[in-house]
Amino acid sequence: MSSGADEPWDPIGPPGPQVQRPRRVPHFQRPAPPRDWRWVVGGIGKTLVVIGLLMFAFVGYQLWGTGIQTARAQNTLQSDFERLMASTTTSPATTTTTAVTDDTVDAPVVTSSTVPVAPDGPPIPDGDVLAQLLIPKIDLDWFVVQGIGKSELQNGPGHFVETPMPGQLGNAAIAGHRTTHGAPFGDLDELAPGDLITVIMASGAGTFTYSVTSTIIVEPSEYVKVIPTVDPSIATLTLATCHPEYTSRQRLVVQALLVPELSDQVMAPPSNTAPTETSPDDTLPADDTLPADDTLPADEVTTTAAAPTTVATTDTAAADDLAQVDDGFSGGWFDDTAAIVPTLVWGLALLAVAVGAYYVGKASNRLYVSFIVGCIPFLIVLYFFFENVNRLLPPGL
Repeated sequence: MSSGADEPWDPIGPPGPQVQRPRRVPHFQRPAPPRDWRWVVGGIGKTLVVIGLLMFAFVGYQLWGTGIQTARAQNTLQSDFERLMASTTTSPATTTTTAVTDDTVDAPVVTSSTVPVAPDGPPIPDGDVLAQLLIPKIDLDWFVVQGIGKSELQNGPGHFVETPMPGQLGNAAIAGHRTTHGAPFGDLDELAPGDLITVIMASGAGTFTYSVTSTIIVEPSEYVKVIPTVDPSIATLTLATCHPEYTSRQRLVVQALLVPELSDQVMAPPSNTAPTETSPDDTLPADDTLPADDTLPADEVTTTAAAPTTVATTDTAAADDLAQVDDGFSGGWFDDTAAIVPTLVWGLALLAVAVGAYYVGKASNRLYVSFIVGCIPFLIVLYFFFENVNRLLPPGL
């Protein structure tokens, strides 16, 4: 009889009973859970998770998805701009005017006794392309539309129709989004005195370069302090956007002065839109300054002088219009009532896609089939659902 000492040692030992893992039951073959309090709590939890995911997706749509619509609009505006530039010629009439001097502004002014008058053509419809806006400091290259309504600013920066055109005497003003719809003015706060802003007019009026002079913060109701023309003998530019970022509580305003040496011939506005002279009494604080030489690069601008920003008092109606101007950043919930029905329709379509994908997966007895079949249609319908929901929200939300 062997003692077992000569038998090889088996570290595993004798084979035991084989343990088999239970076969995973497909999702659609599992028994229904009991309808007790745990089922209720679980349902509430799943619902909150889905709502949370949709909210995160909507934030992503606002920050990046809205840029898809704006990019399509900019492509159309670029085509319109190139067509107008190729077909438009400018032959401004010339008239004799007297330049108004302002001893408080230490900056170049128009001193010629003859200034071309811009052609008094038909008004540009809101939403049509007006100009190309270039700011090398922040890599900005956008096409500007006429008007600053909500629908206009969704396509790009918009020109305040109450102000002169860029390249004309007076203060031309442009507004643009800072976060959504491509955020054309997202980096506007990075501009400093001396930075250059170039505007190329689609009308063929020319190319005009402005030098940044100051940046200020105002309340939404205070456009009347920064939009009216200060001195009808000089050409200035104002850019406005929301402030702080991701809100519309205030407005960030960048002011700039025309650089004659880098611009085409400045023109006087047509007689029916001539800038209104303003009273020197209502001025902003003296810390809103203009550089002494706007033709110098930003690092060479060393001297500044106070530049009064005044409110037009000779035309009370115009001042009231500016005080109540809607720049497309303001608005309340459900202002766009025309979006209510499309929102409901796309919401039902979203629900139909989800339910349809569920039953397709159930028919194949595979849950992953539901995701494969419903993923692309769900995302497409979700985009249009978000697009209409966004129309019901305040623009600055």
